[in-house]
Amino acid sequence: MLFAITVHEVAHGWMAKRLGDATAQRLGRLTLNPFKHIDPIGTVLVPLLLLLAGGGAFGWAKPIPVTAENLRHPKRDMVYVAAAGPFANLLMAAFWGLAAVLGTSIPEGFGSAGAALVYMGVKGVEINAVLMMLNLLPLPPLDGGRIAVGLLPGRLSWQLSQVEPYGFFVLLALFVTENSFHILGTILGPPIAFVQHTIFSLVSLLQ
Repeated sequence: MLFAITVHEVAHGWMAKRLGDATAQRLGRLTLNPFKHIDPIGTVLVPLLLLLAGGGAFGWAKPIPVTAENLRHPKRDMVYVAAAGPFANLLMAAFWGLAAVLGTSIPEGFGSAGAALVYMGVKGVEINAVLMMLNLLPLPPLDGGRIAVGLLPGRLSWQLSQVEPYGFFVLLALFVTENSFHILGTILGPPIAFVQHTIFSLVSLLQ
């Protein structure tokens, strides 16, 4: 989980740097050190409270700082910056799928190493698929919301951007009420299952 969140955030900063904004690099955020990305509220407090309330575990890392004005084409480039995080999760899901396949080929003489690698690989695919699809919801300030803001025409883009101050409250409400209404599960379940199935189908060809 820490690896998935950390690489996701670094991908945003890396893409912003390639497109002209080095804010994240100057602030020391282009690092795989997870402690640089921990948000006391989003990474610790909110997940703990949600678990205690009986909801699903949800949280976020400290957002990577991006100065849109530094980007060469701010509106267009913010789409690429936002998309970099979910795309990094897709690549990591593929990596963990390969790890699971590798685990199945480890001889029994190595004890439980093979089974452990398979388990880690399966969970890695699951975690990254969930993070990718969750972040692609078209709800600012999630990545999907920022992608939609960048792609929609003027007035619609502006109207959607006005949702950003309330976006996380909407998402938290969906998580807290998930056991009762299953809204997130209904929306995200099929695409998450599709991503997982596709990755395992592709990596199984290597066996």
